[in-house]
Amino acid sequence: MPLSMIRNEITAQFALEGKVLDVKPLGEGFINDTYIVSTDGPRYILQRKNKNVFPDVPAMMDNIAAVTAHIKKKVKEPLRETLTIISAKDGRLFYQDSEGEYWAVCLFIEGTITYDVAETPEMARQGGIGIGRFQSLLSDFDKTLAEVIKGFHNIRWRFKQWDESLAADKAGRIGALSEEIAFVQERRGRMLKFWKMVEDGVLPLRVTHNDTKLSNFLFDKASGKLLCAIDLDTVMNSTSLNDVGDAIRSYANNTVEDNPDLSKVWLRMDMYDAYMDGYLSERKETLTASEKQWLAFAPLYITYEQGLRFLMDYIDGDTYYKIAYPEHNLVRTRNQIALLRSMEDNYAKMQDAVRKKL
Repeated sequence: MPLSMIRNEITAQFALEGKVLDVKPLGEGFINDTYIVSTDGPRYILQRKNKNVFPDVPAMMDNIAAVTAHIKKKVKEPLRETLTIISAKDGRLFYQDSEGEYWAVCLFIEGTITYDVAETPEMARQGGIGIGRFQSLLSDFDKTLAEVIKGFHNIRWRFKQWDESLAADKAGRIGALSEEIAFVQERRGRMLKFWKMVEDGVLPLRVTHNDTKLSNFLFDKASGKLLCAIDLDTVMNSTSLNDVGDAIRSYANNTVEDNPDLSKVWLRMDMYDAYMDGYLSERKETLTASEKQWLAFAPLYITYEQGLRFLMDYIDGDTYYKIAYPEHNLVRTRNQIALLRSMEDNYAKMQDAVRKKL
């Protein structure tokens, strides 16, 4: 859609303060298309939500509204310490255009900065503080959120997909993947045992962010302190440990997740330790004994799941993840396998690091 149409037609559907002066693209837009809207009053973030990734955008927006309303009751600066949704003029949390596309607006939080990656242990620590604070603020949230992405981090659901992928062998590739397939199957029982604790309530369902990369946290420019979590599209109910596991998988890999040089893939214990220090500084008082006991296992679970998903996509003919070359997903798979092996080798140290902070 042309920027002129977005400026003149889409923004007019929302209850904005001030006259719209300009609309510009913001960020790279891997999932949603994001724009910054300047007015003669406040600035806003406008997004076209990806209905292919999020098949029920209204439910997703209800999730975000419920979570942010809960946070606003607990913080000193509600307009800065969480997102503020701007309703459409008809009162809904979104606008659906004539082509069926969904649009949503939130207030732009001024005086903030984001960082793309955690380059140092201190940045990893700040990421831990961010998700720990987010989870702590919502530790008493008692509503059931909509499942906006089916089976997200549910390994039982992933194994159903996995079995179907192996049976179909759509791209004719499984004959050359005996080592990778064996690696997955050898750990299947252990991962299901972990997930059963979620199903049985041993690990309680919480509000989880589900996209814990550092760029999804705002920092105050003036003080440098972490301000709040953003990009709440994937907020759902799951175990808190998933957020920790995904963050460690991202922050503590010595290299990028598609580096084919596996000699450079290992778990950086300094990054792991720093993240856990930040996370537990905010969260240890609101975690159950079972959550504390299994916290160190979370990175193994999520790294396993991500490797499984990369391998499934490779077997299916690369239909989900964007690839830059034919074996890109296989390289990603092997990278995650190497990272998981490093985590397994360091698991006792990972457990000790958690225990020392509790």
